[in-house]
Amino acid sequence: MKPITKTESPEYIQLSLAAAMTLGLRPGIFYRGAKLSCINLLLTYGNGCAGSCAYCGLQRQRRGRFNQRSFIRVEWPTFPLAEIAARMKKQEARIERVCISMVTRRSAVEDTLAVIRALKPLGKPVSVLMAPTILNQSQIRELKEAGAGIGSVAIDAATPELFRSLRGRGVRGPHRWERYWQCLGEAVDVFGWGKAGCHLIVGLGETETEMAQTVQRVVDLGANVHLFSFYPEEGSILEQRRPCPSGRFRRLQLAAYLIQNGFTTYDRLAFGDGGEVSGFGTSTAETDIVIESGIPFMTSGCPGRDGMAACTRPYGDGPPGDIRSYPFMPNMEDIVKIKMELGGK
Repeated sequence: MKPITKTESPEYIQLSLAAAMTLGLRPGIFYRGAKLSCINLLLTYGNGCAGSCAYCGLQRQRRGRFNQRSFIRVEWPTFPLAEIAARMKKQEARIERVCISMVTRRSAVEDTLAVIRALKPLGKPVSVLMAPTILNQSQIRELKEAGAGIGSVAIDAATPELFRSLRGRGVRGPHRWERYWQCLGEAVDVFGWGKAGCHLIVGLGETETEMAQTVQRVVDLGANVHLFSFYPEEGSILEQRRPCPSGRFRRLQLAAYLIQNGFTTYDRLAFGDGGEVSGFGTSTAETDIVIESGIPFMTSGCPGRDGMAACTRPYGDGPPGDIRSYPFMPNMEDIVKIKMELGGK
């Protein structure tokens, strides 16, 4: 049996600042009335995560205690799982989903199963952001049998070269490109077509052509694409890198939405000399209608009761003054800004 400190999973778990605010565990209000309907949980250990991903706040080389490090640029406070469950029960009408993020530690598999079982009486849909390096397909089946309905994989980098340099051998990390894609395929096999997700981060050094290709690969595999815009994490290896240009992210948000929803395919996209998306393979009228809807530019995440993302991650990949993934329906002023960004760098 692994040694347990008083603030380790599964008895204790971290949750996002947005989730803590939603449950009344931290004070604060959301800019422009954004709402979070998904409680995002993160397993926590005294010896942290075995990964050393160059852009991640949880990388093992970063100074400070694991459960006191920022992640996605915000605090993830630690609370007893029992207290979080009790708060969720009181807020039942507001909570539509729970997402449990594993970290790369061998004990994380059993601990994730324990967390799923502890939360099962609440009757909320459960997503798991899986750690492929420590999982096999039979264990993925165990996650489903315990109560998880969606399994996601954070491949993040669009090319094997970037993956190796930022997550694998280039940073002395344990992760392997081939295993991550294999795990995503296993997730589709276990959870079903459209019940697996893939996180991809725009702005790690790929071209728009490469990211669009990767989006198509995910969709062809039967998984859903969840795009993030790179924003540097203080204290990470990439803390000095510039954020993803807004134009690049907007074009890829639109391309991903069109591919995911069957409006176009990668082969129908057009690209400029610099690899930027210059055409979407749809008519101007059709493209304009999709842009005007604002939906492609909202957070892409696991769904709530209405089919829209319950996991809105308010301002998770950009500050309120530079919204990348809108945690609410963009208004007309937002659409004007988005159209300007679509044509920018």
